Amino acid sequence: MAEGKEGEIHWFSPARRGIIPLNGLKISRSLRQTLKKNIFEIRINTDFEGVIGACADREEVWISETIIESYLRLHRKGFAHSVESWCEGKLVGGLYGVAINGAFFGESMFSRKSDASKVALVHLVQRLNARGYMLLDTQYLNSHLATLGCIEITKQEYLALLHTALQQQCTFV
Repeated sequence: MAEGKEGEIHWFSPARRGIIPLNGLKISRSLRQTLKKNIFEIRINTDFEGVIGACADREEVWISETIIESYLRLHRKGFAHSVESWCEGKLVGGLYGVAINGAFFGESMFSRKSDASKVALVHLVQRLNARGYMLLDTQYLNSHLATLGCIEITKQEYLALLHTALQQQCTFV
């Protein structure tokens, strides 16, 4: 994470790690109704740069220009991916992260329309489950992610889960 748009980049490894158990995503009644309405077209990797740019477009940001450039390189190499919510031809929400074997490391999400990032997350979890992934790492637990089923586990539990996930041969696309 960087200290602002141009700040120094630091490595963080929290003692307690946020994850969304792939069988534990919580979908509220209102989100379930949004999903039924098919308001959003979900796309994979069609505007990775737009997603990371939207995630960085905030007052308090940890996504610096250097981080953006690094993730764009990871995307070109097939490691970083975006799940995008589109409405009326516009990118209105989504998330991005890195997929390595059976682990997906979620980095950030954004929403310009109600539920757009949540719908992208639901589709991400469905994709990960369908492809045999074992880990959805959110790094930290926050109140928003908690409403979606995110939990904290100890570093020891995380490392064991990560080790198992990295043994899986999964493909994101």
